[in-house]
Amino acid sequence: MRTRAAMLCAAAVMTAGSVTAVPAQAAPTAPAAKLTWKTCGTSDYPKLQCASLKVPLDHTHPSGTQITLALSRVPHTAATSQGPLLVNPGGPGGSGLMLAGFVASALPKSVAAQYDVIGFDPRGVGRSTPALDCSPRHFRTVRPDTVPATAALEQKNLQRAQSFAAACGRKYASVLPYINTVEAVQDMDSVRRALGAQKISYFGYSYGTYLGAVYGKLFPERVRRLVLDSIVNPTGIWYEDNLAQDYAFNDRHRALMAWIAKYDSTYRLGKDPAKVEAAWYAMRAALAKKPAGGKVGASELEDTFIPGGYYNGYWPYLAQAFSAYVRDKNAQPLVEVYQHFAAVDSSGDNGYSVYTAVQCRDASWPHSWTRWRTDAWGVYAKAPFMAWNNAWYNAPCAYWPAGTLKRVNIANGKLPPTLLFQATNDAATPYPGGVTAHHLLARSSLVVEDGGGNHGITLSGNSCLDKYLADYLTSGKVPHGTGTADAVCKKSPDPKPLKAKAASTSSRGSTLHGLLRFRR
Repeated sequence: MRTRAAMLCAAAVMTAGSVTAVPAQAAPTAPAAKLTWKTCGTSDYPKLQCASLKVPLDHTHPSGTQITLALSRVPHTAATSQGPLLVNPGGPGGSGLMLAGFVASALPKSVAAQYDVIGFDPRGVGRSTPALDCSPRHFRTVRPDTVPATAALEQKNLQRAQSFAAACGRKYASVLPYINTVEAVQDMDSVRRALGAQKISYFGYSYGTYLGAVYGKLFPERVRRLVLDSIVNPTGIWYEDNLAQDYAFNDRHRALMAWIAKYDSTYRLGKDPAKVEAAWYAMRAALAKKPAGGKVGASELEDTFIPGGYYNGYWPYLAQAFSAYVRDKNAQPLVEVYQHFAAVDSSGDNGYSVYTAVQCRDASWPHSWTRWRTDAWGVYAKAPFMAWNNAWYNAPCAYWPAGTLKRVNIANGKLPPTLLFQATNDAATPYPGGVTAHHLLARSSLVVEDGGGNHGITLSGNSCLDKYLADYLTSGKVPHGTGTADAVCKKSPDPKPLKAKAASTSSRGSTLHGLLRFRR
């Protein structure tokens, strides 16, 4: 969906499609497990502790096959505790272990001290077992061009998607039916029980907003406070949401091109954003013929610039590499930013495996490739930047071996006051999704970053947003407005060009975005 920078009061709730009834909650037959916490601190998060918890693979059969969840926490230090605050970075497929340390350190000390901040690797992820890895090195370079200009290119990409789905089916046939949002939510309630808490608070980014909303649907009486930042449109799970992303990412990519044009004295790519964009697509065409360093072809170039749609703190690095390639005929900076922002390692293979397992299982997808092709070309005609890249990223869902569920209707009038955060120009979770969730969650309040384009906006340097977050976690206080937005904050400023070649993107914003998984 195209961005709506000025539509704070005009977004309509999207029509809900087919939904599934809320699954019956599995009644445990044994006492809650007790957790044994051990020190696992890092130099960044020295107070971090870790534990593991066994949960049923199938929560309707609690005494059946067990799997293990990896947990982390930063304990409260205040005399009075507000209980556990579970945190999730999104994905699906993102590890939450380090996010607990980040949240505890980024919140005001007086607020963090009141909570046991709990991170977790959802089922299939990271240090939880089994950890999925369907097809190691699925993203090895150089991949076929994502834009299927020929039938041969389309077949190559289609075969990659089909082979990935088949590999998942071969390796994890007994597991895949249970890798989905509803089972992960049941796991969260197992964590609550193991913590000995009657209620939990929850703070989720990106896909973590859907995870939190579904938890609230299944266990509304177990929710104390609920914070959702950069909100998935719960009525578009997942095919429609991905099409909406394509338009929004194209707008965000053009915002980057305009930013580069603004600083033409630094990047020397032109003062007209349209000419800068044309130079980017010319670079893409050149890399399709001759990949930079034998690693960065057209597909890898897209992968490298997609993170810029999530976080503008990456723009100076992307612009620098773009300029070096075009103006100085130097491909090395492009290879370096690819390796830093886009190259997929074993944890990335795991993340993508869980991403597909959850999204492909959560809801129905078109099974006719003709439908996918028609939709992708239709989007490409208007918004070419990510249209085909995103289609192929999700294409295994057309061939998923585990079948699909129906999405959960998250509409809820039973929750306590809930706090939502959304940027108007967010590409990964476009603004209308936040408005839709606001309408569906009856007692929610929506805080908007007007003109902001980053994905994951709290604890990233905007003091206005962070004040609303801190007040809510401290007292449960939420703002109440008369329009769609209950409160509006000014956007965080765009970055400036690097003063010199920098080796680090270190900042609170970049730390957060290193913990949030791209794609959601």
